[in-house]
Amino acid sequence: MDGTPAWQITGSGVCLRVRVGPCAGRDRLESVIDLPGGPAVKIAVSATPEDGKANAAMCKLLAKFLRTAKSNIAVAAGASARTKRIEIAGDGAALAAVLDAWYAELGADK
Repeated sequence: MDGTPAWQITGSGVCLRVRVGPCAGRDRLESVIDLPGGPAVKIAVSATPEDGKANAAMCKLLAKFLRTAKSNIAVAAGASARTKRIEIAGDGAALAAVLDAWYAELGADK
C-alpha cells in the first residue's frame, strides 16, 4: 500500500472506501487492499448481493464496529458495485481513530 488510508475525515464524519465480498462464511472487516483507484477496506458479508442485502449487512457491520447507529451510514456511491464509497456521519476524528486503531492491529505500516 502507498500509505494513503482508505478513509478520510470530512465535514460531516468520515468517507470510507470499501470492497465488499458477498456470500462469505461470516461478516467481518478483513484488511486494507490496494485497488486501481486507491486503497479500500475489504469487507466480507454472508448476505447475498441481491435486493440490497449485502449492502444492509455491510452497513450493520460497520455500525457495530464503529459503535454508531446504522442510520449514520450511507452508501454514497457504488450501491450495485463491489467497490463503494461509504459516508459515515458523526465525529470524524473519533471514527477515524477507531479505523486507525484497527489498521494498526493489522500490522500494516500506514
